[in-house]
Amino acid sequence: MSKDLNKVQLTGYLGADPEMRYTEQGSAVTNFRVASGRTWKDRDGNKHDDTEWFRVVAWDKLGEICNQYLNKGTRVYIEGRLQTRKWNDREGIERYTTEVIAQDMIILSSRNERGAAPDVDESYDEPAEGPPPARRSAPPPPPPSSGRTPSRPPGRNQPQPIDSDDDVPF
Repeated sequence: MSKDLNKVQLTGYLGADPEMRYTEQGSAVTNFRVASGRTWKDRDGNKHDDTEWFRVVAWDKLGEICNQYLNKGTRVYIEGRLQTRKWNDREGIERYTTEVIAQDMIILSSRNERGAAPDVDESYDEPAEGPPPARRSAPPPPPPSSGRTPSRPPGRNQPQPIDSDDDVPF
């Protein structure tokens, strides 16, 4: 019997700072977008550029590491699997999203290069959800059911608890 394979490997630049939250069970989940570009020439020798955007989700310890060390413009290697989720939005319309569930991440930018992404097509079509939440100076307490204590100070983005299924997808 043969095995199936669902594996994604990509390199690209973060389009925004990662956002980390905690589930009710106390698991960290970090979301970010990665832009991966390609360039090619057509038969007439004209140069073309194309940018593909990927939604990336990192769970638990990897999610905490991504939240702490990644920021907009960082070049990364991501390895994981594709997952498509279905949900009904607030108007009852059935929606789908496909994400890369990260299993490994390698930072490719040097510390000096982080935040200095090359010109990337910023045409990522995602509905605006209003202004980003204000950053807090102190982290929120972990969910009471988690029973975990952080072993290091939290990253620059403070995790937000996931209150209900209405908060999904991110």
